[in-house]
Amino acid sequence: MPLALSWVQRTDLGTLTGAEVRGAPLSLTGDALLSGYYVNELLLHFVHRYDPQPDIFQLYERTIVSLAGTDDVAPKLRQFEIALMRLLGYALNLDHEAGSERPLEVQCYYEYRFEQGPVPVDRSAGAMVFSGAQLAAIRSERFGEPEVLRAATRLLKRVIAFHLGGKELKSRKVLVDLYRARINDETLGP
Repeated sequence: MPLALSWVQRTDLGTLTGAEVRGAPLSLTGDALLSGYYVNELLLHFVHRYDPQPDIFQLYERTIVSLAGTDDVAPKLRQFEIALMRLLGYALNLDHEAGSERPLEVQCYYEYRFEQGPVPVDRSAGAMVFSGAQLAAIRSERFGEPEVLRAATRLLKRVIAFHLGGKELKSRKVLVDLYRARINDETLGP
């Protein structure tokens, strides 16, 4: 539920002086609820305490509203992750080769290197190897295409892990465990 809060603070412990409802409550259930936990956990890790971030809050608000209105949460999460990385100063380079202004070529392969971007390689396989076409599709957020969504998930998972500096996201682990359990249930049948 969106709230407008006011408080006074002289030490680490503040005193709430007012709270007003700022809109209708949203109901997240199932995958959307777990995704909301993931979004919150990312913000807790990346946003500094006492640092106002109105653009990030607006992104958060749009993301929560979009999660409440869909059963297909993965595209919404990839959009959130890309925008969050940009707002934090970790924007993904998805349009030119690292260290140059040469545009990516759709038929070439690139290894995405943290803090650099795409570097041309002579191979088409690897954890961080993507075709120029895949990187262009991620840049265009064509997440309705399963191959693009998988590539974006692979890229963003590793980029976020790098910027978290080894901190594990508990919500991601829960999502993976639930997904695996769901697959096992479907495989075993009734």
